[in-house]
Amino acid sequence: MISLHAGLSDRGLTFDLEHGRGRTLAVIGRNGSGKSSLIGLLAGLIVPDPGGTITLAGTVVAGEQWVSPHRRPITLLSQDPTLFPHMSALDNVAFGLRAGGMQRHRARELAHEHLERMNIGALADRMPNQLSGGQQQRVALARAIAVEPTILLLDEPLAAMDVAGAVELRTLIRDALTGRTGVVVTHDIADIRVFADDVAVLADGKVSDYGPVEERMNDENSLLRRYFLGG
Repeated sequence: MISLHAGLSDRGLTFDLEHGRGRTLAVIGRNGSGKSSLIGLLAGLIVPDPGGTITLAGTVVAGEQWVSPHRRPITLLSQDPTLFPHMSALDNVAFGLRAGGMQRHRARELAHEHLERMNIGALADRMPNQLSGGQQQRVALARAIAVEPTILLLDEPLAAMDVAGAVELRTLIRDALTGRTGVVVTHDIADIRVFADDVAVLADGKVSDYGPVEERMNDENSLLRRYFLGG
């Protein structure tokens, strides 16, 4: 489902990763290890060195051909909700559906359903500046999944949340990832425990440890254990 064999020589990074369909991958590593670069390559925000190849859901998106970000089977959710400030919560969620050609009435109808799933249906008519940070992130998550992406990319989506808000949003993200292929950049062991099937640890400019979460957690010599135990 995800095949990434690409380098960024100017950043000292070389990624070799194969990740299966319908599974969620947590990506961890020290600051500067390349986590956001990996997400940027998958999302099409960064162009890999010549010779690199990226395949998503069976389609080559970098290598033999270049597929622009908006044509890739992905949506990206970061710690900044980046909502359109001139649109209501409802219209923010409906935007991607309308861009895909859906009629306005149906798009708004589906958008409201997604806001209800985020437990903020009552806030549909509010503008982003009338929403708390946590509420904005729920709108952003609703917008991300409304277009039914094959792959959901999340770049530290809970980093700006308080503890109480993160607990509930983590559950909503887990539900959104169910049945999808996901890649989540995180520093929080709780994220890995709640919604990751596999984990990739970035170190020394590459994927230095990869495998099922429980397997890597139970391996006393794994980089995953060393990362969280401070080794």
